[in-house]
Amino acid sequence: MSTTGGVHALVRRAHEERVLAILREHGTLSRAQIAARAGLSRTTLSEITGELLGRGAIVVTATDARRRAGSGRPAELLALDPRSGQFLGVDLGHTRARVVVADAAHEIIASGVTPYPARTSAAGRTRAALALIDRLSREQGIGLSALQGVGVGVTGPSPAGAARAEVLAAFRDRFAAPVLVDNNTRFAALAEAGTTDARDVLYVRLADGIGGGLVVGGRLVTGAGGVAGEFGHVRASGDADCRCGKRGCLETVAAVGPALAAAGVSTLGELAAGRDSPPVAAVMDRVGEAVGRVMAAATLILDPELIVIGGPLVSAAPGIVDRAAAVIAAERPARGGAGPAVRAARLGDDDGARGAIAAIFRQSPLLADYAIPTEVNP
Repeated sequence: MSTTGGVHALVRRAHEERVLAILREHGTLSRAQIAARAGLSRTTLSEITGELLGRGAIVVTATDARRRAGSGRPAELLALDPRSGQFLGVDLGHTRARVVVADAAHEIIASGVTPYPARTSAAGRTRAALALIDRLSREQGIGLSALQGVGVGVTGPSPAGAARAEVLAAFRDRFAAPVLVDNNTRFAALAEAGTTDARDVLYVRLADGIGGGLVVGGRLVTGAGGVAGEFGHVRASGDADCRCGKRGCLETVAAVGPALAAAGVSTLGELAAGRDSPPVAAVMDRVGEAVGRVMAAATLILDPELIVIGGPLVSAAPGIVDRAAAVIAAERPARGGAGPAVRAARLGDDDGARGAIAAIFRQSPLLADYAIPTEVNP
């Protein structure tokens, strides 16, 4: 894309978003009313609304014939289409797929989850997600023919390789829209960073695997090889074998599976029910300590304003955050100031899918330097 073409596309996108925001705020309006509020010429407004109508983002609801005074052709009234999915976010986790659908106003209009076994292949995870998308569309009456973008989060430290290409191809074949595939935990970090004004944020997610994301200077950082924020594979404690090929990684201590096994329980529900018992509390204390040590080291390097700790393990045992915060504070140099705030994540298990949609929007300053993979569907 040329510089002139790129600027034109950005201006056009800004006009579109302005029109959508006006319709979101005021409901049904005529083109003349929209043009007056947006400060656009009628010619430009006609082009913008024509494009939005063609994509299904807005619809003609009626005309102003009943409230019109005098003669003249009634003007069409336009509104957002509340049942048209414009953006699709998917999180292909280790044991479940999460899906969220957003409309033209960026509001979530449908969401769902479907489980699968931990060893399910990338193809199997993709099939499960696509089946869930079809079910949501059918049961909730959501139209997906006008999708403007699809974001898919996948597990693993790097969004590269045959599995990722397989996921990309499957979604490109199904939907006639640009498709972005990247690490699901990085997407989750993006979503969480959007809930705060802090510009330097470290995020770690304790789930079936452990990953994270870095927001530095208000921008999501991926790193040269796409592995920035892989806190799960930093050496933390013990000598257990990690699936990455190393030993003693944080994931061998603080991922859901090892944590449940160490606590002597089978499910997160059992863990939550018994988290105040001395044996379980002791295990969660060790988990928090391991997380704290890893984040403390990262803090000394990056000096963030905020550290966010999330994931299903934290939801079941919130004390992990308090223990990690204490370790981070203790590791802070005496002259290092107050140090970062540490809190639990505010979003739920759909954070990765929500972050995938946020990446598609490309409106946040967090995405100013966010590198879209070259395989994105044109």
